[in-house]
Amino acid sequence: MLTVPPAFAEATIRREGEAGRRWVESLPALATEFLDRWSCTVSGPVAHGFVGVVIPAVRADGTRVVLKLGFPLSYNTAEPTALAAWNGNGAVRLLERDDSRFAMLLERLRPLDKPESAPFTAVGRLVRRLAITAPPEVPTLADKALGWAVDMPPHAARLGSPLPARVVDAAVANARDLAVDQPAVLVHGDLHFGNIMCDDEGLRVVDPTGLTGDPAYELLPLLRGDWPAVTAEPDPRRAVDRRIAEFAEAAEVDRERVRRWTQARAAESALWSRSLHEPKPITAVVDALAALLT
Repeated sequence: MLTVPPAFAEATIRREGEAGRRWVESLPALATEFLDRWSCTVSGPVAHGFVGVVIPAVRADGTRVVLKLGFPLSYNTAEPTALAAWNGNGAVRLLERDDSRFAMLLERLRPLDKPESAPFTAVGRLVRRLAITAPPEVPTLADKALGWAVDMPPHAARLGSPLPARVVDAAVANARDLAVDQPAVLVHGDLHFGNIMCDDEGLRVVDPTGLTGDPAYELLPLLRGDWPAVTAEPDPRRAVDRRIAEFAEAAEVDRERVRRWTQARAAESALWSRSLHEPKPITAVVDALAALLT
């Protein structure tokens, strides 16, 4: 029987309350049900992310797979749609799905030996590969950005204005301006190094949020993951500019749009980092990026 990782169970219950408790308690039976339905046998320890667990398994025909079970969340519904649209082209292949119960069977990929070592040019090419026509039911980045433009000033005020006014003002302007004329292509939406894996043919993504919009949006989580290397260089501003340029050229997107999206995302993340009481070093990174790119 599945053993739910204690840290994941505690975090889910703390965040989701009684609904989270009921779901955590249901996970062993839920896993057994889907493993049986999709003819799988568990082959390794359970892993987890923020809102779901991943169970390594082997199908009856010997195929190495993972069963992913997610907590039901309204913002987490586009993942299987995005994966089905990509159909293994730059992303993990979706083998089975039950959207009503947030269950998916996925091919098993290899983690990168050193995830943060993936060059920005290679990730940019991967983003370009993923930029296919988006299915109509995928949420739009334009709606997200317009929501930021409205929400950021009062959010900052409620937190005691932790960011300089010029940083918030720039983020609002960037979000509002960039929401216009969005391309109707599919973007990952949460492209950090932990969500980049590989197979014999190269890099592949996992765990997409799934958005319709501008691939220039994708850079912030990558810069956050590479921040120690950025700050180890003599001039962090030049280091960030170089990464923006490398990513933009490889992804075939406008460099200035990359910079503006990254600034807006960093400011929005800096506010939410405080609301979620994340460790101060995490908040400090997005604070620094929001200011540096203003």
